[in-house]
Formats: sequence, C-alpha cells, structure tokens
Amino acid sequence: MTLAGKTVLMSGGSRGIGLAIATRAARDGANVVLLAKTAEPHPKLEGTVYTAAKDIEAAGGQALPIVGDVRSEDDVFAAAEAAVKQFGGIDIVVNNASALNLSRTEELSMKRYDLMQNINTRGTFLLSKAAIPHLREAANPHILTLSPPLNLSPAWIGAHLGYTLSKYGMSLCTVGLAEELKTDGIAANSLWPRTLIDTAAVRNIIGGASQARTPSIIADAAYAILTRPSRECTGNLFIDDEVLAAEGVTDLSGYQRGDGELALDIFVDPA
Repeated sequence: MTLAGKTVLMSGGSRGIGLAIATRAARDGANVVLLAKTAEPHPKLEGTVYTAAKDIEAAGGQALPIVGDVRSEDDVFAAAEAAVKQFGGIDIVVNNASALNLSRTEELSMKRYDLMQNINTRGTFLLSKAAIPHLREAANPHILTLSPPLNLSPAWIGAHLGYTLSKYGMSLCTVGLAEELKTDGIAANSLWPRTLIDTAAVRNIIGGASQARTPSIIADAAYAILTRPSRECTGNLFIDDEVLAAEGVTDLSGYQRGDGELALDIFVDPA
C-alpha cells in the first residue's frame, strides 16, 4: 500500500516534523492540505505554509496551503471542505500543530495555558471532528496525532503540568476516537519520538542538535503507520523506533544528526 492519490489534511506543517511527514507522503504522489497560521516567516523559525507547499510539490505531491487557525471552528471546517473540493475527499488527518511551554505551574500564565490547551487538545479534537464524515468515505482512513504515551509517572506529570495536560489530552483523543470510530474502520493512532528531534523549537530550547535525531525518523514511522490497514492498526500510542523495528528497520544511525549521546524525549522513560 502507498499514499499515491491519498489526501492528507494536516494542522501546522510549515516546518519540522509536520513538513517531514508531508514531504514523505508527497514522494508517493499524495495530496497535502496544510492548515497553518504561518503566512509570514517567523524571526526565529524558518518556513511558511507557502514554502512548505513548494517543498511538497517538489517532492512529487500536490499541495493546498490554507492560512488559518486550528483553534477556529470556522477555519477548521473550511479547510476540510476545501480539501474535499480540491481533491475529492480526505483519507488521512495528521494532528501536528502543537504549542510548547515547559513552565512550572506558578510561572505559567493562564494565557499560555489556554494557548496550549486550545491548540493541542482542542485543535486535535476539532480537526478530527471536522474530517470524520469525509474519512468514512475513504478506503483506508487514518487519524494520526503527534502526542506521547500516557506515562502516568508522577515525575512526568509534575515536571510541567500545563504542557502535560495538553499533550495527554491529545493522546486521550486518540484512545477515544479509536474506540468511537472502530466500526467505521477509521484508525486513530498517536506517534512520539523516543529521542529529541532536531527541529527549530528544540534548538531554541536546548541550543543544539547533537543529541537529537532528524525529523525523517518520525516521517518514516508515520508513513509505516498510515500505509497499514486501518481496521487492523488503531488505538496505539506508538514510539517511532518501535514502529520502524516492526518494519525491519533496526539500524537508526542514519537518522542521527550529530555524534553526541542521544537524549530521550520527554514522557519517555529509559529502557
């Protein structure tokens, strides 16, 4: 199974992991609809929804860039309708947009808290909701959310409670949608990296990429999930290297950016 001719509706995707997933799908000839706010370049972050569309088309796919906000019900439903109008349907939803703030509870403003909740949990719920009627018409429908395993260790929950609540909310959307939509044959899965991933956001936080892998490891793992039969692969909170191991890929050295010791991502415990 490939993604040739499939239509992917993604939140975010102007850069980093989302763009890597989009361009990997485009190599098969997929159509990618990007709903993102980045009409103009950010001073610290490369890429806009328009440069991402060019990258997708250069990789062999078709792109429909839409400037909008995943927090807006009107924007999200309009994006779903635009995807159907342009490409005839929706086969895949990728909940990629996410806000990050690791502040402790006392230091986290409610404005920042609300931003994370509204983009992460609410945005995942809303984009999935808008696409469900169209996914029902697809041959192998998938919802993939970039969110972590539900690690209930108090150490993780207490480290950055506001962010944790928003990301675990995304993973709970996966668990709930998988159960709710299983009779429709719509898969819902989450995917999370074992290690840090070399993105602009990570570089801004840790100041380097030698401890990280490239976004292509997430893209390849996402591709493996999205090409599996939807009725047989749902309700999982996947880790990237476990997905690749199931595909027979065990040498991950090609994904490492530098020669430093890899750092585990948050919510992932040592083996």
